[in-house]
Amino acid sequence: MYAAKVTSFFRSLSTTLGLRSAPDGRIPNRAASLLLANWVIAYLWMSTRYTKIALGIDNNIAPREDLATIGEAAVQSGKISRRTLDKLKRDEAAHANAIENYSVFAAAILIAVIAKVPNKAINRYGIWYTASRIAFSFCYSYGETRMMSNFRSAFWWSGNISCICAFVAATKNL
Repeated sequence: MYAAKVTSFFRSLSTTLGLRSAPDGRIPNRAASLLLANWVIAYLWMSTRYTKIALGIDNNIAPREDLATIGEAAVQSGKISRRTLDKLKRDEAAHANAIENYSVFAAAILIAVIAKVPNKAINRYGIWYTASRIAFSFCYSYGETRMMSNFRSAFWWSGNISCICAFVAATKNL
């Protein structure tokens, strides 16, 4: 009974994500949803702005310098710990990387749609990229060891390889 419910759940999830056909035999294209989700991840979810505001170290006049100036002063005064500042610096670097990498993902997904790559493949590449970027961001934010930095790099490559696969699939259809 339990196994049947678990199987049903995963079948339903696979159908919702566009990795498996719906009862009518169609596989929906989730490109627009994946593009939006990854934009939200890169530009909103990974932003350090909310944390810096909460800690009282946000400087909207010169936001790219606030951790170096206000952050350092906050550590010296005891307002935040060195570990907190270091994590914020990693968070900011992960955020910048996500924004830089988003255009590659958007181009890969859009060219795959234009080239009429099958929906299931487009969805698979997009979900692969999304999972890789989420894992990348966690490894970057919480990684304080060489091993975690290696995992971070592996997830960065994984996301890029998903984009390369989408480009290759598109070239086969053009």
